[in-house]
Amino acid sequence: MHRNWFMSLLALAFAGLLATGIGAAAAATAPAAAGGTANIMIYGVNTDGAYWHAIVSGVIGDYGPAVSIYPDGQVDPAHNSELVLRLTHGSFRLSIGALIKAFVKAAAHEPVYPKTCTDLISVTGTTPIVAGSGTGAYHRIRGSFPVILTLNEVEARPCQPSPGGFRAQLITVTGSGTISF
Repeated sequence: MHRNWFMSLLALAFAGLLATGIGAAAAATAPAAAGGTANIMIYGVNTDGAYWHAIVSGVIGDYGPAVSIYPDGQVDPAHNSELVLRLTHGSFRLSIGALIKAFVKAAAHEPVYPKTCTDLISVTGTTPIVAGSGTGAYHRIRGSFPVILTLNEVEARPCQPSPGGFRAQLITVTGSGTISF
C-alpha cells in the first residue's frame, strides 16, 4: 500500500512538472514558435575546408554541423555562396557570398604580422537567411544575422599565405539577429 501511494504521488508530481513545462528537457533546446533574437556562432578549427560547427542560442537553442554549399546543395570548398546549418531540429541556409568577398579582400594583405608570421583578420557583414531554405522546426524561418567573421592564425614558415599553410587556425562567424517563423 505504501509503495502504491508513493508511485501515485511521484506520477502526480511528474505530470505537474510536464504541465508547467519545468520538467520538459526538450523545451530547453526546441526552437521558439514565433521568433525573436537568435545568436549564432559558427566555427572551424584548423581547417580551410567546407565543414564547420554551429551553435545557435536565444530564441533557437540548437547545434550541429555547418557546410559551405552551392545553391544546388553541392559542397562549395571556396565558400562563395551559402552555408547550411544542419541543426538537430532542422536546417536552414545563410547567404555568405558578400561576407566572403569582403574577407578575401581583407586577406589580400597576409601576413598581417610578418615578423611573427601570424594573422588576425576581421570583417563585418550581414548573412541573410536564404528564403525557403528552412526544414523541420525551421520550415518558415526568415531574417538575417549581422555578423563578424574573424580569422586568427599562425602561418607555416616560410611566411607565405597558402591554402592549408598554417600551424594553428581558428575561424569564427558570430552575431545576433532577429528571426521569425
